[in-house]
Amino acid sequence: MRPIDRCLLRCQHKTWRIVSASLLLFLGLSAAQAASAREPFHFVVTLDEPTAQRELSKVPAVRTKADTSSNANPGVTGRLYVFLSQRESGEPRLGPNWFKPEPFFGVDVRKVPPGGVCKVDEQSDGFPTPLGKLPAGKYRVQAILDHDFYCQNHAHGVGNYYSDVATLDYAAETTAPLDLRLTKIVDEEPFPQSEQIREVAIRSDLLSRFHNREVIERAGVALPASYHQQPERRYPVVYEIPGFGGTHRMVQRYGTIAPASDDQVEFIRVMLSGNCKWGHHVYADSATNGPRGEALIRELIPHIDAKFRTIAEPSARFLTGHSSGGWSSLWLQVTYPDFFGGVWSTSPDPVDLRDYQQVDLYAEPPSSLYVDSQGKDRPIARRGAEPILWFPSFGLMDDVISRGGQLRSFEAAFSPLGADGLPKRLWDRTTGRIDPAVAKAWQEYDVRLKLERNWKSLEPKLRGKLHVTTGGLDTFYLNGAVEKLAKSLKELGSDAQITIVPGKGHGDLLTPELRGQMQREMSAAFTDRDATK
Repeated sequence: MRPIDRCLLRCQHKTWRIVSASLLLFLGLSAAQAASAREPFHFVVTLDEPTAQRELSKVPAVRTKADTSSNANPGVTGRLYVFLSQRESGEPRLGPNWFKPEPFFGVDVRKVPPGGVCKVDEQSDGFPTPLGKLPAGKYRVQAILDHDFYCQNHAHGVGNYYSDVATLDYAAETTAPLDLRLTKIVDEEPFPQSEQIREVAIRSDLLSRFHNREVIERAGVALPASYHQQPERRYPVVYEIPGFGGTHRMVQRYGTIAPASDDQVEFIRVMLSGNCKWGHHVYADSATNGPRGEALIRELIPHIDAKFRTIAEPSARFLTGHSSGGWSSLWLQVTYPDFFGGVWSTSPDPVDLRDYQQVDLYAEPPSSLYVDSQGKDRPIARRGAEPILWFPSFGLMDDVISRGGQLRSFEAAFSPLGADGLPKRLWDRTTGRIDPAVAKAWQEYDVRLKLERNWKSLEPKLRGKLHVTTGGLDTFYLNGAVEKLAKSLKELGSDAQITIVPGKGHGDLLTPELRGQMQREMSAAFTDRDATK
């Protein structure tokens, strides 16, 4: 959406309303007529001046591709949200909940100065409806101004401004605006490092050049129990990529890694992060997110090899990940087959775009993302076998979130840029019709197509390295694409291990038993490599 300037410098709204009403009465209008001429209900959001000055003083001016001015940025550019909730507790800004979303509204703002005033009204993006159609009721309300570069989730973006929770008793005749003041800042939580758990942070030259600003890449490292007791020993590495919304901080789940059993190898565990402003960059080089895969291969992993006692060889590097991390890990193994020694991908995002959560993106004539051939709304998620979310409503919620939504994340990773400098949209937001030109561009990121088109050169490099597991009742219908990929690999003569676990969904697939099995298989792969030397 085109950014719109709704910021009024220290505009005295109450004074203006009084003057306007007085002028109408002077012109001979009745009080009732004057009331009807008032502006419809809206939110007035003020960026608290002391709060903004304190935060902006920490941040050097940054030039981006969208704003190449050499002058210091006079304000904050980002997306302003107002979240509403009828729940009795909690902070509304932590929404939306995918499965139980409540009303919220968003608008892009530019260069909001300290003390600046912005408006969220009927013209702003709204979910599930514009503000003018908000149902009457009592709401708890909170505003947040998202301008963080790194984080997909506005609620956790370091430096984002937010308000206290206010209350709203809304009715159709409500006209007086609700004032919200951004007086709080999302602070960065310190990384809890220990002898076994470390944080790695480096400046990426590749990504900094692409984004025309400093970009820091981070990873969490979990060291095995014997690491400090055996200072000459080197270790193989498992690189794990978390799913949508996950970060390198999830390395804390490993705590202190217990000594390996007799049939297992001790690994250094590295938790990567696909988290970025557009959602999950999936370690695919893209027109929007930049050279994410190249930065990992050429910068971050060599830095980890230099800093820790890794075995810096392809046969001692293994990949795993779940959901968007499952797609990422499989993509990295297929794209850099000589760099990694095997992948264990679970519940990956669509790996065959003939089944993009049940939609064939290559169909002729083009399919609709919103409705099937019978005109029924397409589901995007289910609980067991029962659909619970549908593309039309989920897509609207995603667009009101704007950058950082799941479907927009796919467009940022796979689409070329449009004339507006934003990733091209895969589907028409009114009809749901797939754009064939954009779908064709997405073929570059279709894992199944990449394997088929390059199988002659890839087959010897991927022999024994591909392992994919998903649930037969995946919550987001991701199993269909995995089944198609399995069929294609079988026809190619691949030895890939593709497993569909009956009855399992997206969230209950990764049991301790499956994790243990993957650990044993990685150990065996490393041991076999060691035995052939």
